[in-house]
Amino acid sequence: MKLMKSLLAATAIIALAAGAAQAKQLVFCSEASPAHFDPGPTTGGNDFDASSRTIFNRLVEFKHGGTEVEPGLAESWEISDDGLVYTFHLRPNVKFHTTSYFTPTRDFNADDVIFSFERQWKEDNAYYTYLSGLSWDYFQGMDMPKYLKSIEKVDDLTVKITLNEPNSPMIANLGMDFASIMSKEYADQLEAAGTLADFASAPVGTGPFQFVDYQTDAVIRYSAFPDYWAGKVAIDDLIFAITTDPAVRVQKLKAGECDIIPYPAPADIADLQADPNLVVQEQEGLNIGYMSYNTTVAPMDNVAVRKALNQAINKDAIIEAVYQGAGQVAVNLIPPTMWSYNTAVKDDAYDPAAAKAALEAAGVKDLTLDLWAMPVSRPYNPNAQRVAELIQADWAAVGVKANIVSYEWTEYRERGKAKDRPGAFQIGWTGDNGDPDNFFATLFSCSAIGVSNYSSWCDEGFEKLIQDAKTVPDQAERTKLYEQAQVVFKEQAPALTLAHSKVFMPMSKRVIGFTMDPLGIHRFDNVDVAE
Repeated sequence: MKLMKSLLAATAIIALAAGAAQAKQLVFCSEASPAHFDPGPTTGGNDFDASSRTIFNRLVEFKHGGTEVEPGLAESWEISDDGLVYTFHLRPNVKFHTTSYFTPTRDFNADDVIFSFERQWKEDNAYYTYLSGLSWDYFQGMDMPKYLKSIEKVDDLTVKITLNEPNSPMIANLGMDFASIMSKEYADQLEAAGTLADFASAPVGTGPFQFVDYQTDAVIRYSAFPDYWAGKVAIDDLIFAITTDPAVRVQKLKAGECDIIPYPAPADIADLQADPNLVVQEQEGLNIGYMSYNTTVAPMDNVAVRKALNQAINKDAIIEAVYQGAGQVAVNLIPPTMWSYNTAVKDDAYDPAAAKAALEAAGVKDLTLDLWAMPVSRPYNPNAQRVAELIQADWAAVGVKANIVSYEWTEYRERGKAKDRPGAFQIGWTGDNGDPDNFFATLFSCSAIGVSNYSSWCDEGFEKLIQDAKTVPDQAERTKLYEQAQVVFKEQAPALTLAHSKVFMPMSKRVIGFTMDPLGIHRFDNVDVAE
């Protein structure tokens, strides 16, 4: 079956290439299949690459290569002195995609902005539950329902967002993928036809590329949107060749079947750097690889047990064996490159004898637990299966038996959300907007339980610190609060902080203008290819 899928994918790519011989074409060998093409309810970087960063735009955007916000679908905005009212002035004459399944009759306007947020917020909206098992992980996990008081249309090109209390990261949050702006007209058309699910499989946006087709688990094809508000991009055809095995991605790149690949195995970096036909970009990742304990399931509800399990793990050995020079041990939840990083926090020392004694003191004997391993390589963890095997051996040395389990990537994340999920869950995060709140609140706030808080951890002291930090406009004051939050997190150990990794992007020398983004997104609107 795998061989047949590979042959089908290769055949599809060759056919696409032959059909676009005169067009500028770029092939990106993406690392995983998207869950679908609606960025609102998804959380994976591969989902965002395939949807929000190709097909859609947001009110504000992040400048290429950084975390600075710039105008997007909003040309400008003002914030009231009390920090509660945001007034956005929308860009005129912005077109939605015209496809085989939708022809817009109007330009983008305020109605689309209101719909894009209300569908995630209002339970009476037809799209609130339009997909089976749908959850608005970012919108809920970031407490948007708590902060939003109203979203109002002043006129077609003016939207006013009113908050219940100040939220310092709000503008940056609106540059994130979940805040992508959708077509209300298209949504209404599907609702009238009773085909709401098509909203996620046949997308329509205002972005630089428009969706052409998707061969499941093999190929996604896009074409440049000729009426893109920022001007047609240089690439005519963009192809995602889904290639889950990092070794196969490298082979395809060297063979000229891919122009860019993400997340090569660390062992392949030196060879890629030595290839005269390739360029390997690199940067420190704004990321964290970690392992969540379910703090509501015994004995992981005991902080002493969690600390003991952490002490039993030789993180230095994992960094050496798995990251191979492309990572560093993570002490805190946020990376050292992020403002408010607390250098005074000390990591749990690797001490198997102390770990074993602590487990015995806690009355834990013959412990068996599930150890979850991601099925795909991620920027923050290139080989979760190997990491699991090393942790399994470390825990065995202190009398803990670990059963390694895994599932397909989308299913893996969904199963991990279960409040009664057993064991320790490997996962990670790449920052979405450069603000510490995007790590602390999104991953470990009380409201993120069942969404992106895989530890089901709700700590009163930690919660107060991170929530207070959102209301303070001064960065120095916010820093003090986040520094305290890091102390609490380390003391309570809801998760093992494993690694911060360096990120590499190998590509053909024919690729022009590609910029690595610290936010872990892959964008192609500024890319060209040599003839």
